[in-house]
Amino acid sequence: MNRTLQPAHPAEAVKRPGRWLALSVLVLAVLLVAVDATVLGLATPYISEDLAPSGTQLLWIGDVYSFVIAGLLVSMGSLGDRVGRKRILLVGATAFGAVSVLNAYAHTPEVLIVARALLGVAGATLMPATLALIRNLFHDPRERSLAVGIWGAAASAGAAVGPVVGGFLLEHFWWGSVFLINLPVMAVLVVVGVRLLPESRNPDPGPWDLPSVVLSLVGMVGVVYAVKEAAAHGFAPATLAAGLLGAAALYGFVRRQLGMPVPLIDMRLFRNRGFSGAVLADLLTILGLSGLVFFLSQYLQLVQGRRPFEAGLAELPAAVGAVAAGLIAGRAARRFSVRAVVSGGLAAVGLALAALTVVGQHTGYPLIGAALLVVGLGAGFAFTVTADVILSSVPGEQAGAASAVSETAYELGAALGIAVLGSIVTGVYRDFTGPAGTPAAAHESLGGAVEAAAGLPAPAAGALLDSARQAFVDGLALAAGVGAAVLLAAAAASWYLLRGQRLEDGVEHP
Repeated sequence: MNRTLQPAHPAEAVKRPGRWLALSVLVLAVLLVAVDATVLGLATPYISEDLAPSGTQLLWIGDVYSFVIAGLLVSMGSLGDRVGRKRILLVGATAFGAVSVLNAYAHTPEVLIVARALLGVAGATLMPATLALIRNLFHDPRERSLAVGIWGAAASAGAAVGPVVGGFLLEHFWWGSVFLINLPVMAVLVVVGVRLLPESRNPDPGPWDLPSVVLSLVGMVGVVYAVKEAAAHGFAPATLAAGLLGAAALYGFVRRQLGMPVPLIDMRLFRNRGFSGAVLADLLTILGLSGLVFFLSQYLQLVQGRRPFEAGLAELPAAVGAVAAGLIAGRAARRFSVRAVVSGGLAAVGLALAALTVVGQHTGYPLIGAALLVVGLGAGFAFTVTADVILSSVPGEQAGAASAVSETAYELGAALGIAVLGSIVTGVYRDFTGPAGTPAAAHESLGGAVEAAAGLPAPAAGALLDSARQAFVDGLALAAGVGAAVLLAAAAASWYLLRGQRLEDGVEHP
């Protein structure tokens, strides 16, 4: 099959000069998105104090970024296939840095929600482009597996760097500074990327279909919004209407893709059991994990009283495990099997989350740290191998669209995880019984309870904080149990769907 912008000789295709330096630039883009996604958890208590958002607004601040990315990833991945992946990566990185400034100086919850949504638009251009460029930089499957592992490890390292750097900034500056750390990374990415990254695109892409873009965005946002609202408040008429609109839009998107000669994404890829299994494993891995991690940052600070920097360090084991697993995942999948590594990774995450169901206000760090390490190892193995499977399932000219499917699963899982598991935490928390005179704001979020307690007499403040913290911990334990069930079910499904799936060994030739 013809490949896109590949050298004329097989040896050159395998040994493209500068490919590892180019990978380092792509790693910067991954760090840019990963840091922004994780740093917000530590800043949430400060945002609650400064902007006084409602519980629902706080959830929107946390997940609208992922909502928008999930809705636009397929469209932006396909756009990169058409206009050039390097071009869309550099434009997206520049926009990401500029919109970060708007996030940093948001003065109301509404402005911050809009700014986070715009950041999602910019972020949607980055992730598919990075993975697609890896697909076209590395034609040796073993080298590509290592490159994908480094890419995944960078995302995990960003998840670690975000809380640690964010914690340092929050102890010395205001909460908006956590967004400004994007600027130097963006500047380096653009300056170095212009020189090092090769351009690649589909030589016969077809038109970029705007109705498909709109259907994809409306469908994703509508469905995820309905899930979030239903989990928090039940099936109100508006929630049901949003869900039906989203489902109808997604149905229209699929129908339109099947009828187009050159679709944004070839829906026939999902007939491949390995491809579908890898996408499902991605989605459920992140769904079971993301909501818990989002609220764990608040637990470490507001329940256990850790400083932001200390809370960031406390979450490091998850990233360390994910980095280590990502670097050896490809080798492990070839030695054993794809389904053994993916299913084993998912089961490990599920068991670690199950262990967190016994967490209490005064749980010691060894249990939390060990659980986070196992979560990181399991997620690193599963996510890296599934990304490699998805990337290897398509020809080079469709790399952007296929990468977008992988990233859509990741971001949709993150949005649903925060929405569903976060709503479980919030739902349990809101029912706590406080002392007489407890303000309504204390029931909106744990940050609101901490702020409300500051204005009460000492005995009432102590009773309020103890009751609120216990309710938050009860919600966190229930969310961990739900996440564990999701991950164990995903492990069983992956064992079946990935049966017979193998990573490539032969070198691609043009």
